[in-house]
Amino acid sequence: MAYGAIMNNQSNEQTVISVDDAIEAIGMGPFQRRVLWAAGLCFTADATEVMLLSFLSLTLQSEWGLTDMQAANMTACVFAGSLVGTLFFGFYGDHYGRRPAFLLACALISLFGLATAFATGYPTLVGFRFMVGFGVGGLVVPFDVFAEFLPTSHRGVKLLHIEYFWTAGSLATPLFAYLTLETSWRIFVVLCAVPCLISGIMGICLVPESPRWLLSRGRHEEAKSILRSAASANGIDPDTLFHANVTLKDEEVESSNFLDLLSQKWRRNTLFLWGTWLGYAVGYYGTILAVTRIFDDDAMNDAQNDNGVPHFNYQAIFVSASAEILGLMVVINTVDSLGRVPSQVMSYLFGGTLLFTLSILSTVTSNSAVLTTLSFFSRAFEMMGSCVTWVSTAEIYTTEVRTTGHASSNAMGRMGAFFSPYLVGGNNSMLTVGSIMLAIHLFTAFCAHHLPETKGREIGHTSLDDDAIVDEDKDGNGMSFRYEDGVEVNARPPSSRRIV
Repeated sequence: MAYGAIMNNQSNEQTVISVDDAIEAIGMGPFQRRVLWAAGLCFTADATEVMLLSFLSLTLQSEWGLTDMQAANMTACVFAGSLVGTLFFGFYGDHYGRRPAFLLACALISLFGLATAFATGYPTLVGFRFMVGFGVGGLVVPFDVFAEFLPTSHRGVKLLHIEYFWTAGSLATPLFAYLTLETSWRIFVVLCAVPCLISGIMGICLVPESPRWLLSRGRHEEAKSILRSAASANGIDPDTLFHANVTLKDEEVESSNFLDLLSQKWRRNTLFLWGTWLGYAVGYYGTILAVTRIFDDDAMNDAQNDNGVPHFNYQAIFVSASAEILGLMVVINTVDSLGRVPSQVMSYLFGGTLLFTLSILSTVTSNSAVLTTLSFFSRAFEMMGSCVTWVSTAEIYTTEVRTTGHASSNAMGRMGAFFSPYLVGGNNSMLTVGSIMLAIHLFTAFCAHHLPETKGREIGHTSLDDDAIVDEDKDGNGMSFRYEDGVEVNARPPSSRRIV
């Protein structure tokens, strides 16, 4: 039933609508923009807390006389904390609500980010940074909150807008370093904690609980109240949209835990998502490290200023980060026309090929213009692929496992980020690095190719939902899923005729 007809139905007949219909009728407006700012600043916080490591580790290595291993551990402890945090917050968000998980993550990052500035020794600092990483692991939740408030017709592009906040964090971090590091690294750390503090305050004031999650827990009146508030914020009369005869359809209620992701219903999607996230993280962070190595192979021997702070090439860092703006702009304008799967496959293939070419040419030429161009576009394609992977993951899983599924995938990404310095750095030649990274990108593209296409589908309605009609092939070994719009997707089946 079209929602326009529901709005006009003022009879005594009770009308049941889905939350997708309700959000579609509410449309895009000030309500979603408020949620975007709160969730987006979490992405800014993620970028700043991760990017500051490259500055902080070198600065403290000089000021505190740390060994190379201690400096590396300072970076690794953040990714280790985020790995644990993603698993915790996935469970917490699915069982206790998106909003509490959102606010807890912000509180941890802000508290321990500020506490870092008061660290007096290496063990204390490592402990604080681990807890910052633990909070960073929960930043997948704000992304899912934003996704669950978006109409299907706007979801693809609007979800990508949140990536502008990541790029803002990538650009803000070297700016903060430029302004403060020569004065005090403690001021630098405090500035990097500010975006998450602001996000938490905005979350308290502006971000409600997800109506989808509330419905999955049988809390109908709370869900309807939030949707009425959202309609009012968007300039729509809630009494017209949600009159007395309108009730919300139940969301599927299932007990979700980590093992559910490996059940027959979700196993295929989960394994390919994990492979995509593992590969994308190694590719994204590995590309940054490889480009840095090519252009600054003797970084550790750079001269220091009079205060003992290492010299950083801020101009080069800004140029490299600006490539992400181009990648984001391109994918925003193509993701809904090309689709999620083709966009990911193309981005990872081009990103890996360009990085391999850059690695080879760096050993035979010192032409700065050629190398800079290759590194710029390699970063742009990495950004394109990672953006679409985030969007696709939020769309594939249904409400009862979305945060757990997204968090587990994010954990695989954090694991890839943890190992990327060992794959790219060390004594490996650039030929070896380029070959390893090309193989990883091919693996990532393969996994992304086997994900279900979610373009134009209601959130969570993919080839494994129970509204897909399953037809067995003649040989009984496969099936095709036929949707209402006529799109077919082939997959390996369970034994039943219809997936439930």
